[in-house]
Amino acid sequence: MSEAMNRGTSRRAFLQGTGLAAATAVVAGITPRMYAGENNTIQIALVGCGGRGSGAAENALNVKRGPVKLVAMADVFQGRLDNSIKGLKERHGAKVEVPKSRQFVGFDAYKKAMDCLRPGDIAIFGTPPAFRWVHFTYAIQKNLNVFMEKPITVDGPTSRRMFKLADEASAKNLKVGVGLMSRHHRPLQELAKRIQDGEIGEVILQRGYRMHGPIGFFFSLPRPKETSELLYQVQRFHSFIWASGGNYSDFYIHIIDHLGWLKGSWPVKAQALGGRHYRQSPEGITYVDQNLDTYAVEYTYADGTKFNFDGRCINGCQNYYASYIHGSKGIAVGSADGDFGGRRPSTIHKGQNPTSETVLWRSRVSPDEQDPYQNEWNDLMTAIRDDKPYNEVKRGVEASLVTSMGRMAAHTGQEISFDQMLNCEHEMAPGLDQLTADSPAPLQAGPDGRYPVPQPGIIKNREY
Repeated sequence: MSEAMNRGTSRRAFLQGTGLAAATAVVAGITPRMYAGENNTIQIALVGCGGRGSGAAENALNVKRGPVKLVAMADVFQGRLDNSIKGLKERHGAKVEVPKSRQFVGFDAYKKAMDCLRPGDIAIFGTPPAFRWVHFTYAIQKNLNVFMEKPITVDGPTSRRMFKLADEASAKNLKVGVGLMSRHHRPLQELAKRIQDGEIGEVILQRGYRMHGPIGFFFSLPRPKETSELLYQVQRFHSFIWASGGNYSDFYIHIIDHLGWLKGSWPVKAQALGGRHYRQSPEGITYVDQNLDTYAVEYTYADGTKFNFDGRCINGCQNYYASYIHGSKGIAVGSADGDFGGRRPSTIHKGQNPTSETVLWRSRVSPDEQDPYQNEWNDLMTAIRDDKPYNEVKRGVEASLVTSMGRMAAHTGQEISFDQMLNCEHEMAPGLDQLTADSPAPLQAGPDGRYPVPQPGIIKNREY
């Protein structure tokens, strides 16, 4: 690494509140030092250079408060790294300072990229969620602040692990953001307050929908012979439950998260159904992924309130992508379109029919706070520079668990409680911290090239 990347702690924000900072430094084996006059640039390493990781880096570089620089990048695919750095460099110029010596490819690349940072810098995790605990463990060891994309767990064992890591990060005064950007959408923040203040009365029902055609790596054809099994599954992570929680966890978590937030609690159990329908390509080749095409999940809160969620990935059907909160005094529209509503407002209505004639309140937001993806980065950076407590991991794990709970209910045909999901012993991909390019894939295809799929009513204590 260059000598510029090996400087000691220089982040005033990281070491504000000298008592806590000194204690943290002693525990971590770091000698606290003063850096009067040294620049206050926050350096960033991007681990996982796909679309969402690159988008997070874009938002980080757009933060206006204080200098920021991207200094290292890591991925398991060279082409993905090359495309990411090209686009970021074109848009951000000198803010992207990632020479070849700080571009890393491979399953150990995450360590090399984070080794380029100083304590108090930021690591971005845009990899498939199965790797989240592995990368977070190393970031905590390196005393780095973190931004991680959602979901952050897909099973019980890694959820329990991430809860412990969240506590370790807080004990070190590290700041951690989680990419559930709906929580940073100003209209939803105001709606949450209004619901909690009783404007729609008692919440009696919630509804969430995400129904559209296949996107991302929802479908997968049989693996090409020239491609390794492991790299095929990592690249097409939406197709594999171990890597991403499948389309249910990756696509649906935002609406599940923000409805739980608006209710002010998490569902305690779920029952569900789902189905596989059109499983052939236009050329007649059978898709081999693990996803179901449709889901219908009934979540139940501790007070008995129901939250119904419908998901569908089928072409040619009506698209529907929204969330609703029914109360004893009226109805609220959380998202009129999409994960958080985009530029369409959140609204509260008289009665139970959300029309323009029944509107009682319509959200408004200032132009510079319309993008929740940018808001979450502005909020994280403010916490870092002002040394304010900031750790979104616990609620990120809870949102991931509630999502997984609904998924497992559909995949097993059983009612699944939050505690059952948390304490389920099936770790889908153990040993990912020891993974190399020569390791076997966590999932193996059968002789016909197809992967195991959920069998509700037959396999009841795990998902496949």
